[in-house]
Amino acid sequence: MILSVSRRTDIPAFYGEWFFNRIREGFALVRNPMNPHQVSRVDISPASVDCIVFWSKDPEKMIDKLDELADYTYYFQFTLTPYNREIEPNLREKREILETFMRLSELIGRERVIWRYDPVIITERLTIDWHLKAFESMARKLSKFTEKCVISFVDIYRKILRNVRRIEAKEADGRELHRLARGLSEIAGANGLVIETCSELIDLSEHGIRHGRCVDDRLISRLLGRELIVSKDRNQREACGCVESVDIGAYNTCPNGCLYCYANFNKTSVEKSRRTYDPDSPMLCDMLKDFDRITERKKKDGNGKQTKLF
Repeated sequence: MILSVSRRTDIPAFYGEWFFNRIREGFALVRNPMNPHQVSRVDISPASVDCIVFWSKDPEKMIDKLDELADYTYYFQFTLTPYNREIEPNLREKREILETFMRLSELIGRERVIWRYDPVIITERLTIDWHLKAFESMARKLSKFTEKCVISFVDIYRKILRNVRRIEAKEADGRELHRLARGLSEIAGANGLVIETCSELIDLSEHGIRHGRCVDDRLISRLLGRELIVSKDRNQREACGCVESVDIGAYNTCPNGCLYCYANFNKTSVEKSRRTYDPDSPMLCDMLKDFDRITERKKKDGNGKQTKLF
């Protein structure tokens, strides 16, 4: 089983104590966001987990506890953009986060820290030329600390429309995207970085940019030293190349406050969820309720066979 920690919220930045308590106890409870009374009990012991994929914009608080993960294989999807607090209001200074990126890479290896320049937002100020300049500056600094950069272009979903209107974000047309992709690819290549897209239908292969897999069985097999056989994740968008994983996070719990975030309904929902946070609870920012039904989460082992977790 591959554990996702988490597409739904920034667990390394805000809920590290809860996560390590779950690691010590060997299980987590996860509410199904599509069926709220269905709760899964997920075995997250080392025997059941092939790899953990962490997603974070600032895992600084987790770094000093990584020795507790000695029995696990893991890597980080680390989002680091050049945006200011108008777009990412609650992040630390980017210079400080950059130092965290470098420190993490030095501790666990550059192959286990994936840089996400994600999403690319185009506005009257954040032009293609602005992005190319910012990307080049960051790529020079990060090239010794990562092997890969993942990009995506902002999707203006209905739930984020009001937020991105504030900065007059627009969806770039095909010509603009190809110009940007060509420039990003040239910069990445000059700095020894592979560049891939995340959940993008557009074909940028002519620029040396391939479709990526953020939950990547190829990388995991490399880290494990054995082939991991796992299916494509059918619960993600059509363009997503990720393989199956189990996410133990919860929506409406991330206080980063990024304008482009799809995982929160609004600030009020986040504040309400965070009031229920208990680091000793088996469920993140939640508690069991009447009529909840707990089921054992099943997994497929590395040979593709479905097994019970306990």
